[in-house]
Amino acid sequence: MARPRLFDEERALDAAMLAFWEKGYEATSTQDLCEATGLGRSSIYNTFSSKHDLFRRALARYVETMTASQLEILEDAERPPLERIGALFARIVEQEFTQRREGRSIGCLSVNTTVESAARDPEVDRMLARDLRVRLDALRAVIEAGQRAGEIASGRDAEALARFVNAVIGGMRVSAQGGADRPALEGIAATAVDALRG
Repeated sequence: MARPRLFDEERALDAAMLAFWEKGYEATSTQDLCEATGLGRSSIYNTFSSKHDLFRRALARYVETMTASQLEILEDAERPPLERIGALFARIVEQEFTQRREGRSIGCLSVNTTVESAARDPEVDRMLARDLRVRLDALRAVIEAGQRAGEIASGRDAEALARFVNAVIGGMRVSAQGGADRPALEGIAATAVDALRG
């Protein structure tokens, strides 16, 4: 009979996710993961097989949580399309000031991972590409609705505008990591919304 686990695996996964989010995959040591989760090395490896497996699961959890949060805003049919995009930017700004260390945002685990290792890790690259496609499809649908309503400029391709919004979000996250304050991020968001107007 298998011994019951004496820890909460979901809580350990969340703690590991935060450790990777703060330091990145390469810089997060097994000791860092032990300290973050409160688990010994054997418990980590018995449960998660390897550092890479733990990272993959932590990234999947992050992506699922963050994307669900964004889709909730983008799919809110009670709001006009451009207002949904503005609300998404507001959520991004708020997130950047929720997770901070030493006066700077720790950014977005997806963006950080894309920069650090996506090109060198095909499995992670595929995870991030799938997530990007989901978010771009949701953005494109909102933009197309805004174009039909006359709120968003119709002279540009909706897919290109979706990629523009996604790039602005990525830029806001990197700017926050670089120390940009709330008014600076809000200014970027407002400029992006103005650029979309029809």
